[in-house]
Amino acid sequence: MEIILLERIEKLGAIGDVVRVKNGYARNFLLPNGKALRANESNRKVFEANRERIETQNAERRGVAQIDSKKVEGATVQLIRQASNTGQLYGSVSARDLAEALEAQGHKIARNQIVLDKPIKAIGLQDVRIALHPEVSVTIHVNVARSPEEADLQAQGVDVMTEMFEKDVAGFTEERDPNAEPGEIPTEPAEAEGESAEGEAKAPDEA
Repeated sequence: MEIILLERIEKLGAIGDVVRVKNGYARNFLLPNGKALRANESNRKVFEANRERIETQNAERRGVAQIDSKKVEGATVQLIRQASNTGQLYGSVSARDLAEALEAQGHKIARNQIVLDKPIKAIGLQDVRIALHPEVSVTIHVNVARSPEEADLQAQGVDVMTEMFEKDVAGFTEERDPNAEPGEIPTEPAEAEGESAEGEAKAPDEA
């Protein structure tokens, strides 16, 4: 379907551009949300008659978004979630979760303004883009951890999962028998003591 864009759409075009998109994308998103018009002769005339007003309104919205961007740019959202020892969350962090966390900090951000390609499913730090306007976007930092202490470490640049793995490896030591041949399984202490006692008991008979 050919449409006339009423605002800049990423990867499609700018205001007034006539572009071809999939029918479903146009019918389900662009047209009902007032982002485009069907590209027929009647709508072309309507658009041209209102182009100046449309561009003025867009400039006003862009100006408001630029002011708001200064308040939210670089904000950090900290979320405490339960996770496994491998760092995988029991559940996930969605755009709704981020919108609620931002609102708690005083930022009014709609879910559809949060550009999250897929839910966050592991602990760690992640940058997320917020599209305040088709021409204005900012980046926030998301810190997902299992505890406030862990979140603080991540904020300082510590990879908590790597550190935990290294501690586990360092805490594991294998007992080594200096008399054993290479590849030989170490003798259990109890078994060794039993053999020693048995040898001592047989000694008088052999004599």
